[in-house]
Amino acid sequence: MSLSLNALRKRHGDLDGLDILVVAPHPDDAELGMGGAILKFKQAGLRVGVLDLTNGEPTPYGSEEMRRGETEEATKVLQLDLRENLGLPNRSLEANLTSRHKLASFIRQTRPRWLFAPYWEDAHPDHVAAAELVEAARFWAKLTKTDLSGEPCYPERIFYYFSIHLKLVPQPAFIVDISQQWSQKMQAIECYRSQFSIGHRAESPTFFNQIQSEAAYWGKSIGTSYGEPFASREPVGLTDFASLI
Repeated sequence: MSLSLNALRKRHGDLDGLDILVVAPHPDDAELGMGGAILKFKQAGLRVGVLDLTNGEPTPYGSEEMRRGETEEATKVLQLDLRENLGLPNRSLEANLTSRHKLASFIRQTRPRWLFAPYWEDAHPDHVAAAELVEAARFWAKLTKTDLSGEPCYPERIFYYFSIHLKLVPQPAFIVDISQQWSQKMQAIECYRSQFSIGHRAESPTFFNQIQSEAAYWGKSIGTSYGEPFASREPVGLTDFASLI
């Protein structure tokens, strides 16, 4: 969408690949689940891309054109190096072989070190399918003797962000302090006016109040103002304790 792979390579010359690839079922999931971490990665000088699997439509107040414009605005706020859309079907996303082939090819082309996927347990079937799809595509991306585009690539890690529809309290593997990135994260989320406009939602507390309360809860758990939780199916290793809060 906002930047093609060719544009990315022209901008950075001999770019080997991305440091981080965030895979989102729909535009806005990356911002909701880990917008603060994305901003923190960018501020640390890492190359970060987001791949939206679907265009997110239909929705009650949105359209494909509106969602494209909103996504472009949010992409600028996050200062992403790359944002693309895989063009898979919204509301009927499946971790099938065709989708796996497309995603594995994208991984081989962008060569990320780390992958981020939605948490594997959710009420939204698209989110569950997306997590399964990322795991399978990661494995396929390393295969030889295949018709996949690009060279074999096996991202070192998959971490899972929480943009979930279930009323559950997750048990994260770690929490990232996003206190300094909070305002900018909210600015990115607010770009999606067709989805989160107060005029579309009459609940109390408002959607934005809920997002803030959740971030404050995770921040409190690590002694900061705001935080974002992440899960991992594999152990998280440390070389030292210098960066622990």
